[in-house]
Amino acid sequence: MRTIIFLIISNTFMTFAWYGHLKYTQVALWKVILVSWGIAFFEYCFQVPANRFGEQEGFSGFQLKTMQEVITLAVFAVFAIFYLKEPIRWNYLVSFALILGAVYFMFKK
Repeated sequence: MRTIIFLIISNTFMTFAWYGHLKYTQVALWKVILVSWGIAFFEYCFQVPANRFGEQEGFSGFQLKTMQEVITLAVFAVFAIFYLKEPIRWNYLVSFALILGAVYFMFKK
């Protein structure tokens, strides 16, 4: 469980680092890059332990990466809807459902 919690936290930081600046297009790019790097530092402070904990809990590298990608999409969807004010469309939902299908097969014994 701590792996998932750490992945959620790390992806929240990374989403803000990569996409948060889209609301501030008037800010110079070099400033945005510096702020994004500062935010990304905290992403690493959670991502690296998440992977270490996950490996210790018995997840493979493939499984950890798959979890990370699904969590990234979930965090980004919330971010895009509430922070960027972008609508969710039916084709986004279908694509997320297909990715969840990939998760099913990744963890199938």
